[in-house]
Amino acid sequence: MKQYLHIEGMTCNGCKHQVESLLTTIPAVTHVTVDLESKVAAIEASATIAASEVAAVLPAKYTVTPTATPRIETDPPADRHSLFPLALVFVYITIAAIGLNYRDWKIASLMLDFMGIFYAVFSFFKLLDLKGFVQTFRMYDPIAKRIPIYGWIYPFIEVSLAVLFLLRSYQTIALISTIVVLGMTTLGVVRVLVAKKEIQCACLGTALRLPMTQATFIENAIMLIMAISMLWQQYEI
Repeated sequence: MKQYLHIEGMTCNGCKHQVESLLTTIPAVTHVTVDLESKVAAIEASATIAASEVAAVLPAKYTVTPTATPRIETDPPADRHSLFPLALVFVYITIAAIGLNYRDWKIASLMLDFMGIFYAVFSFFKLLDLKGFVQTFRMYDPIAKRIPIYGWIYPFIEVSLAVLFLLRSYQTIALISTIVVLGMTTLGVVRVLVAKKEIQCACLGTALRLPMTQATFIENAIMLIMAISMLWQQYEI
């Protein structure tokens, strides 16, 4: 079932992403697309969603009214093409890590460089629109949901971890931090995937609009596996 609502109060892409993410928290809602220019939200749900129900999950600055005339075209379902930017970023990170280690090939060094470059690149995209990232990130990350300030400092945590991995400083702290930080985020991703909610992934911020899919889980899993294996090697007897 699809319906359309007019939402006043949106002024930027950060507002758009916030509204899309908040509306997906309504149990019956399966997908939301917001057109910023016309200020219309296209909502796909298993039951009719009242304007008052939508208003209840949005900040007070938004005004919600029903609209009978569709004014926007909804985005097509997520497919492999929508994940191309994420795949391309991973290819570049892998090439860069290999390039730094091909003369003195060591798997441990390769993984440390991969994790460092990963954090540097991903934090860069998040910082392009920090406000938009925070609004999207708190929709699924367990810590950001409970501690709002965490979303604001998260990209800077990634920058710090990038420096530690690339400079080979405080590796144990960096590895444990990776397991904790990405472990919690992965838990949130799994919950979204199990609930079959269609929300935006904040891994590359809002500059690149990526759907939350199994690829997001795989991306985090790769980093977690590397961190756990490196930590295991450090303390292996």
